[in-house]
Amino acid sequence: MTDLLPAEAVATSSPHREAPTSPSRSDAIAAIRTMLRWIGEDPDREGLIDTPDRVLRAYGEFFAGYEQDPASVLSKTFDESGSYSGAVVVRDIEVRSHCEHHMVPFIGKAHVAYLPAGKVVGLSKLARLVNGFARRLQIQERLTAQVALTLMTELNPRGVAVVIDAEHHCMTMRGIRNPGAMTVTQHLCGVYEDDPQLRAEILRELRRTS
Repeated sequence: MTDLLPAEAVATSSPHREAPTSPSRSDAIAAIRTMLRWIGEDPDREGLIDTPDRVLRAYGEFFAGYEQDPASVLSKTFDESGSYSGAVVVRDIEVRSHCEHHMVPFIGKAHVAYLPAGKVVGLSKLARLVNGFARRLQIQERLTAQVALTLMTELNPRGVAVVIDAEHHCMTMRGIRNPGAMTVTQHLCGVYEDDPQLRAEILRELRRTS
């Protein structure tokens, strides 16, 4: 019996795989026309002739995050925070994303906080960070972690806390069809993960409704 190869050897012995070629616009339009036929529609009827093109343009907006590097919005920081020593909190950032399991929307709010260690960033950049990751196929858990970990890496603050609450259309429009059910996720880093008192305080602040 031969010895098992170490993980490094397995990785290097696998055949080279070229990056997949992006389909053309005409390929994408043909795929949408196929879906229309699959659901029982006629893609050539008057009301649907331009639908494939409209869908592609809409998808260009929905999934613009694939063309962006969300972390880049945090590249410009400010060191002149004076004697300020509290958390920076931005609540009620609108989240509009699409579930990667069914490709239907989930919509809600993100609440973001960080405790600076010298560097601060423009407040609008926090919303841009959330949007950059949200405009991709996502699951809410990963989206929450991506926002928190990117803030922690790029700003090197003392702590980061991110809470997202959202309604998933895969639960409201199909399956169990339970409108109003909210999914809440949170990701904590630094002192907010390590210090129970600070964690309780920041979560109370992020979940405050007024």
